[in-house]
Amino acid sequence: MRLLHLFVIGALIFAAAYVYRIKMESTARVERVLQLHAEIREQREAIAVLRSDWAKLDAPLRLQGLVERHLPLKPLIVTQYDSLKNLPERPPNFARSGTPDPIGSMIDAIDAANKGDDVTGSVPEPEDQQ
Repeated sequence: MRLLHLFVIGALIFAAAYVYRIKMESTARVERVLQLHAEIREQREAIAVLRSDWAKLDAPLRLQGLVERHLPLKPLIVTQYDSLKNLPERPPNFARSGTPDPIGSMIDAIDAANKGDDVTGSVPEPEDQQ
């Protein structure tokens, strides 16, 4: 009987130690989860601050002031552009009139050379086209 009591007491001590270990692990994990939530909240706050800074830096009025202060641009004056009638004449055509287009003749020559090669070999050529 004493041996059974010692075994039961040992099992109870082992069970208590096991439950205590599980409790400590769960407490550590809860603390880690709370820490991660706090880090996420800090990161979201940092993102919100950065977005507000970006909105402030990207404001059109601020950018216009910077452009006026730092870029030596002048307002556009319509009279600074010339009309189309004052453009110079088109350069002369270097191909002689009456001669065939050199690129077109190359394409025609390639097409003529490939006329007989329409069949790939996988499909026999029909009898009436030979």
